[in-house]
Amino acid sequence: MERPVIVALLLVGLIIGSGVGSSYARARRGWKDYQTAKKTVPGARRAAWLLIKVVSTKVGVIALLLVGAVAYAAAGPDEPAPQPSPTPSATPGGR
Repeated sequence: MERPVIVALLLVGLIIGSGVGSSYARARRGWKDYQTAKKTVPGARRAAWLLIKVVSTKVGVIALLLVGAVAYAAAGPDEPAPQPSPTPSATPGGR
């Protein structure tokens, strides 16, 4: 009668041990992934700010060019537009 009890305890221990072991392995993988991501965050943050700076510089230059073009167009020409020269009209019986 003692033998079946030992077998049952071994099976229960095996089931509980495999559940705890797989949970432990999952936790270790998660911790390792977390540490890897934690190390890459400063580099990714730096790269993101660099890209934002590049884009904002380009947008700023384009905005300045557009404002300059609008201001130039609004100022108008410095000299009046040339008038067409009058064409001599033919006089009847002039020669």
